[in-house]
Amino acid sequence: MTSQYTTGPGAAASRRSFVRTALGAGAAGALALGTAGPAPGAPAATAGRIPFHGVHQAGILNPPPGYGTFLALDVHVNDRAALAALLRTLTDRIRFLTDGGTPPDLGPGAAPADSGTLGPAALPTDDLTVTVGVGASLFDARYGLAAARPAGLTAMRAFPNDGLRPAECHGDLSLQVCATSRDTVQHAIRDLLRATSRSLSPRWQLDGYQNRARPAGAARNLLGFKDGIQNPDTGSAPQMDALVWVGADAGGPAWAVGGTYQVIRAIRTLVVPWDELPLREQERIIGRRKSDGAPLGRTKEGDTPDYTQDPNGAVIALDSHIRLANPRTDATRADRILRRAFNYDRGLDAGGVPELGLAFCCYQRDIARQFETVQTRLIDEPLARFLRPTGGGYFYVLPGAQDATDWLGRTLLTPA
Repeated sequence: MTSQYTTGPGAAASRRSFVRTALGAGAAGALALGTAGPAPGAPAATAGRIPFHGVHQAGILNPPPGYGTFLALDVHVNDRAALAALLRTLTDRIRFLTDGGTPPDLGPGAAPADSGTLGPAALPTDDLTVTVGVGASLFDARYGLAAARPAGLTAMRAFPNDGLRPAECHGDLSLQVCATSRDTVQHAIRDLLRATSRSLSPRWQLDGYQNRARPAGAARNLLGFKDGIQNPDTGSAPQMDALVWVGADAGGPAWAVGGTYQVIRAIRTLVVPWDELPLREQERIIGRRKSDGAPLGRTKEGDTPDYTQDPNGAVIALDSHIRLANPRTDATRADRILRRAFNYDRGLDAGGVPELGLAFCCYQRDIARQFETVQTRLIDEPLARFLRPTGGGYFYVLPGAQDATDWLGRTLLTPA
């Protein structure tokens, strides 16, 4: 399904409506209930503003705020120079929005420079981040970039428990737009689509939100369990270099140093049959207590399960979600992912059933070694009966724009 914002070849001419494809769900294992969430010590925003400039893009290490939207787009420019101009435009608009710029007054005889939904003065920064990635399809024959494609960037593969819909998968570009308030996210998306309407068409969109922590600690997901309890430590540069950031030692193209691989998956949660399960069975499937999030047999949500003391799964079942997602062995330490997920709610489907789910996103240095390895362990896990993956994609997050003269994609499109 394509958006009517589209102006590229074969796209609808009208921009009056944006038909959003809200994805149903993502990889069954993407819940990763035992390996998720921002770690203590993660960098905090100052006065609601997260800096845009840096070696890496924002929106990856900072804790997920209240709202996040994932948007995949198709590119409709004719040549490489126009692609560079498009990425410069995106960079300029993101810099303006995240810096809290003041829209110019163009007078009553001109169309307003801004939608006005956030008021007439300087825009609230509101912890806004916009993270830009590129899909494997951007490296086809259109722009002469085939030789520059990072080896690990492919079209998203389908796993045995998936029910992927082609219209809800892949894309030339990805935008992750996050902020404390929903209207800030919506305003930024509207601004970016307006600025690039002749060059981009939305392919699919997935709107997410964070639940509040109840009563404290990690927030709860739509299964009712505490989620995001243990992630790699985003405050540890060695861990981030080993697990998230692609460095010069990765053997990829030089332009990609400082970037990271992004996986977006949509996971529809089948809440009606889940809610009918006995509590004991729910906890066995997850491997945690529902009341306080503690691993079964432990006392606090942050406790680390010791599987060496439970080799046969008498306490935490061998096929429980947290045990499969993170077996906590020396051999699996390198498969960990940096998870950054949101819940979503699309109301009722045509049959009157709630369409609730997880807008899953993770970042890693190597998709095959990390996300796909974890996901393979989760094939046919008991939890998979209650999840329906329907879309998403693999993307490569561009290195950051390092100063006011730099732009996202410069290292890709400008010769060294």
